[in-house]
Amino acid sequence: MRTAFYPGTFDPVTNGHLDLIERTLRLFDRVIVAVGKARDKSPMFTVEERLALIRDAVEGLDGVRVIAFDGLLVNAVRENEAAAVIRGLREVSDFEYEFQMALMNRRLAAEIETVFLMPNERYTYLNSTIVKEVARLGGDLEGLVPENVLAELTRRFGAG
Repeated sequence: MRTAFYPGTFDPVTNGHLDLIERTLRLFDRVIVAVGKARDKSPMFTVEERLALIRDAVEGLDGVRVIAFDGLLVNAVRENEAAAVIRGLREVSDFEYEFQMALMNRRLAAEIETVFLMPNERYTYLNSTIVKEVARLGGDLEGLVPENVLAELTRRFGAG
């Protein structure tokens, strides 16, 4: 079975993330959605909350496992016996950073491939930072995040 490793902060998970998970399942037998501890960021949701939100959002998708990880990405990929890292590219500026990371990962672990996927055009502008800002300001997030995330953001901010 070919396994892909999809790492991210997922603070919170969006429909753009879910789109990439579904696209990954077309290419691989399994996908591990790996929630990073995000030591260099200040996430709104705890790791446990992010894990729970993702697990609920992917319920019913066969072949998806959700885990937390910390440390060097290639070590986590190896530990989970994945063949590739999945990275989403929304725009050209994403590519510059992701390309550098892919080359460093290749240097550290030549056996692990990086697969870049573009999201559905509906989600090219969407990221977790924008979602949190819209939620804080009471904007409409319908169709941008899974229902369980919308409910949680509504509970916290009154967004909807």
